[in-house]
Amino acid sequence: MQTIIVAGGPVSNALTAILSKKDEPLRLVSRRAIATTGSSSWAGADLKDYDALLRAAKGSSVIYMCAGLKYDKAVWKAEWPPIMRNLIRLAKETGARLIFFDNVYMYGRVGGAMREDTPHRPQSVKGEVRAAIADMLMEEAVAGRIRASIARAADFYGSGGQNSFFDQMVLKRLAEGKGAQWLGNIDSKHSFTYVPDAARAVALLGERPEGDNQIWHLPTAPAITGREFVRLAAEACGVRPKSSTVNGLMLRLVGLFNKEIGETAEMYYQYKHDYEFDSGKFERAFGVAPTPYETGMREAAGHVQKAGT
Repeated sequence: MQTIIVAGGPVSNALTAILSKKDEPLRLVSRRAIATTGSSSWAGADLKDYDALLRAAKGSSVIYMCAGLKYDKAVWKAEWPPIMRNLIRLAKETGARLIFFDNVYMYGRVGGAMREDTPHRPQSVKGEVRAAIADMLMEEAVAGRIRASIARAADFYGSGGQNSFFDQMVLKRLAEGKGAQWLGNIDSKHSFTYVPDAARAVALLGERPEGDNQIWHLPTAPAITGREFVRLAAEACGVRPKSSTVNGLMLRLVGLFNKEIGETAEMYYQYKHDYEFDSGKFERAFGVAPTPYETGMREAAGHVQKAGT
């Protein structure tokens, strides 16, 4: 049996679609019930409740941790460390391989491309939390006490409208005939991971135990400017590339009235400066390539337009 610890997010949903078609049983674990298809079944558990988590995941050969927490630095500081301790304990007790889906907050601002060996120099509270839990996990893996890997992605696109600023504020708005809204410097470079690529890569790590006890950057096309992203999105939607920008001051002002937007302010450096993500290690090791932006954008625009009809 394989197990996905989920939160209904875009990558976990795409991963579920891939793994539920296989013959091996698939267990979905979350606090709220999830509809299942194919070989999948659901079990309820809170990540902070170790006994419930163990009951749900017992018998697993691979556990994929794709769940997220409320986008709130206070919640992250309080809840991520004990959750990671539970995951490590779970990997030890079940003997399952653990694949932890991660972001790049721990790197902070990087001069050049982010790679798996880039030092952790977080510039945010959320980055400090992510650095601490990643270090906690890899210390156990490198010491040989568990089999685990970290799968990191850049910012998403192609999520079907879920949990992606770029899908919501660029693709969706353009598809509706509105101007795109870009966060930060539209002429800085930014890397974007296509959600189907991320899901396929995580599934591949589940099949390939030689990838254990390492950090992997999932397949991601080379960075492009925000202006180029908007142009490609507009072409995919069949409209003109209209856009406006949201700067740091505007973000902080809106954040006074909207806490979730306010939580984005400490990550603004990612949108003001170049944000380049290198996935060459994964591509070379597993012989895969990321979907070109032109292709991914057409597919993503089709999903957004279909959802709006």
